[in-house]
Amino acid sequence: MALESERNDRHIVFSHANGFPAGSYRRLFEHWRGAGWVVHAIEKIGHAPAYPVTSNWPHLRDELIHFIEREVAGPAWLVGHSLGGYLSVLAAARRPDLACGVLLLDSPVLSGWKARALQFAKATGLGERFSPGFVSKRRRQHWPSAEAAFEHFAVKPVFARFDPAVLRDYIAAGMEPSGPQHALSFRREIETDIYNTLPHHIAGVLRRHPLACPLAFIGGTRSVEVRQVGMRATERLSSGRVRWIEGSHLFPMERPVETATAVLEVLGEALPPS
Repeated sequence: MALESERNDRHIVFSHANGFPAGSYRRLFEHWRGAGWVVHAIEKIGHAPAYPVTSNWPHLRDELIHFIEREVAGPAWLVGHSLGGYLSVLAAARRPDLACGVLLLDSPVLSGWKARALQFAKATGLGERFSPGFVSKRRRQHWPSAEAAFEHFAVKPVFARFDPAVLRDYIAAGMEPSGPQHALSFRREIETDIYNTLPHHIAGVLRRHPLACPLAFIGGTRSVEVRQVGMRATERLSSGRVRWIEGSHLFPMERPVETATAVLEVLGEALPPS
């Protein structure tokens, strides 16, 4: 179940989940670099004015494409978590010359009636009340210090499952000075807009433009997102190249070493042409 590169200089372009700057994944990056890979990542997707957040994320896709063109100047392995996985698929479909392969970390592909339901919900605005954006737009933004922010998140059920070092990395990457306080560096209005414009068209894009590279998937055994979306389209698109890690949708934060190792295993095994 691997994506083996024929190039001597191996490159991973990693794309983060919504709300989690790339620095939150430091432990994964260090593991990969220690194994001889060159790792590239946009620190905060969606924050450049030239690439605004709109329905189905065409500008975010282009932000990733232009980043690959600038930073790698050639094909790379596109690895993405949640938001980042979807952008990786869209970029590979749009620019097959830039992708050796795509590895989705808990980014199940929506298709069929669920995709049509999402399209309707977006068009009518009904989906916003059920979207994670309903929570993110009310998210607390300021703390008296970075340590106070760490203590705040450490007792939250979702963050309490994080590896402690990853939580520290999230605080370091996700906070910035704001006057006498510390504030979230990933702007909550952008996080909310990303949630509310989730692509409903990925399966259709891949029908019209099948990937010219292999695709694989690693999911969390307790991922609510996988249960909601289902795996039918993902299993078909990946030709069964699917594996699981114990944990939630945020398993890369909960089990960073296991995740980093699994990614290298997927990238290192031989794959037949897709």
